[in-house]
Amino acid sequence: MESVLELDEAKPTILKIGGSVITDKNGELAARTEVINRLAEEIQKANTRRLVIVHGGGSFGHPTAQKYGIKEGLREETQKIGFAETHHVMTVLNGLVMDSLVWHSVPAVSIMPSSCIITKNGRIKTFDDAALKMLLGMDFVPVLYGDAVLDETLGFTVLSGDQLVAYLAMKFNAARIVIGVDTDGLYDADPKTAKNAKLYTHLTLSELEKVKSRLAGSAAVDVTGGMLGKINELIPVVAQGIPVAIVNAAKPNRTYKALIGGSVEGTLIEKE
Repeated sequence: MESVLELDEAKPTILKIGGSVITDKNGELAARTEVINRLAEEIQKANTRRLVIVHGGGSFGHPTAQKYGIKEGLREETQKIGFAETHHVMTVLNGLVMDSLVWHSVPAVSIMPSSCIITKNGRIKTFDDAALKMLLGMDFVPVLYGDAVLDETLGFTVLSGDQLVAYLAMKFNAARIVIGVDTDGLYDADPKTAKNAKLYTHLTLSELEKVKSRLAGSAAVDVTGGMLGKINELIPVVAQGIPVAIVNAAKPNRTYKALIGGSVEGTLIEKE
């Protein structure tokens, strides 16, 4: 990464941990507990002030949501059990993340998105953030996640962790976003299938708009749009002047270095 994200402790840092990092997306309900524990250790060591964590669903939320067509909304009675199941398995994964954070002495408190967020046509419409504000004010670490939520138009839908990250960053005027994925950053092709894929170490907003078309969706089951979905959510955030670092959270100490504002391999996206 060419430059380092400046730390501004008055503004929150949003850390997104991808579902593909903490679960095996090709399995079902397959948590990578050793990775979750290592990340909790890195978060504890970084000791970032005003930190908000959002994690993805991976092999917990996505297969169930896809099986029942939760993202498209309520069309038949049988989907109701799918909605309940998608939400429940996300609380199970969140419980594993919370176990590890608390065990590592991180004052983390889980916030269930489905209890405080309502969407309209898949986009956040109302968010009761009073608890989140109080927790941040007292230096707790709020932890949210992609969830099955109620929707004014569709009945219900899937709220991606990526939309949540972008919303929180803009609402709370975040200092920066750190996104932990299972690759070294943004590439001009899928690094898992293209041997000669080139890593973008630094992108401006205008460059990001240009390379967007080259970014494919996720190869594994992902009801929220994979890497392209992430970028579409991040464009308005970067336009607001909030820098984004994309790093490989599957590799030890990358997340820690990004959180402390150190130099780390990855992709840094800035307005200009």
